[in-house]
Amino acid sequence: MNLSNGRIWPYAISISIILVFIAAIMTIVVSVKLPVEKSDTYMMGYQEANVEANNIINDRIAFDKKYKIQYITDGISIDNSVIKYKVLDLQNNPVNNAIIQIIITRPNNHKNDQEILNPKIENGVYSFLNITLPLEGRWDIMAHITISENKRFYNIKADTRKKEFKEY
Repeated sequence: MNLSNGRIWPYAISISIILVFIAAIMTIVVSVKLPVEKSDTYMMGYQEANVEANNIINDRIAFDKKYKIQYITDGISIDNSVIKYKVLDLQNNPVNNAIIQIIITRPNNHKNDQEILNPKIENGVYSFLNITLPLEGRWDIMAHITISENKRFYNIKADTRKKEFKEY
């Protein structure tokens, strides 16, 4: 059969359509197999965070008018990490009556989440001791700080392989 006289185009178009259809099916199959985790940047689902966005912003502004918080951890590791925050008022006096709740989580995966409460408090420094992480790599450390009626979220991206961190 000689396809050089113009009869090759219907075959090429048909094969292209079949390949596009197969690629679409494979995309759906792969998408269904991968887990989709909800966002929890503010220790709540993204729908709730969306509804509460103005309150979260206003709470942060009110908190920052009275207090300062600093993440002062040297770095995290798999074994015996210590996570530290320093809470001061605007006159640089230590604040020892804050309630700090932290959640350590992997980005986009909640299988290894750890909620940590009851820090050791000394001169405005809140230390969460003996934290063991199951995996090397990047971790999100989300903190919710409450001092009387003032509250704010303070989120950090940290990595067990590097000593640097980033607030987000």
